Amino acid sequence: MGARWRSGQNLRVQTTLPSGTAAAVARPSDGRDPSRGLVIIPDVGGLRPLFTDMAQRIADEQGWAVATFEPWADRDAGTTIEERMAGVQQLTDVRLLGDAAEAADALGVEPVGIMGFCMGGMYTLKAAGIGRFDRAVAFYGMVRVPDMWRGDGQGEPLDAFASPNASPTLAIIGTVDRWTPPDDVAALEAAGVSVVRYEGADHGFVHDADRPAHRAADAADAWRRALAFLSP
Repeated sequence: MGARWRSGQNLRVQTTLPSGTAAAVARPSDGRDPSRGLVIIPDVGGLRPLFTDMAQRIADEQGWAVATFEPWADRDAGTTIEERMAGVQQLTDVRLLGDAAEAADALGVEPVGIMGFCMGGMYTLKAAGIGRFDRAVAFYGMVRVPDMWRGDGQGEPLDAFASPNASPTLAIIGTVDRWTPPDDVAALEAAGVSVVRYEGADHGFVHDADRPAHRAADAADAWRRALAFLSP
């Protein structure tokens, strides 16, 4: 059993996946039986209140069970963004996608979708090909692994869509985001992914209101589209 804590009427469970990775599970505060599940993969900053609060908000608003987990499970990520960015090449698809699947299993409800942001969006594109998730939404996820992140454990996100079991996927993209250049986005579309472009938006414009790149109106529209896509 995980440790439980309350915030107002919200009940969350802080738990550990079978792999040993730290995770958090949120369920509707009003006691409803969840109608579906969702796994959220955080950005390079890892598991923190931004994502546990997001999980609870979605659980309450949508009536879903929502899990999020620490992508840096067996690594020292470092304390600065520069250290974390330099360390992504040490992450492995086997561990991170395995944790995503274990987080889905921990929800105890089907079907389960997946969502991720920035680095987590890149892994969401990869997760779309493993056959575990019925729908996937990637917010500004890298379509090709950046050169600085390439390592033996890193597969290409685009390769996921060669799988016959690939999930229907939505990509939320800003048109001035250097991490998702137009040619890469076009290749993603050609692979069958639905893409929504936000003109003039930069990387990270949706999920964290404290970022300079945040665009409130575009963020609200992107959230509406993402949640609608996840509940066909």
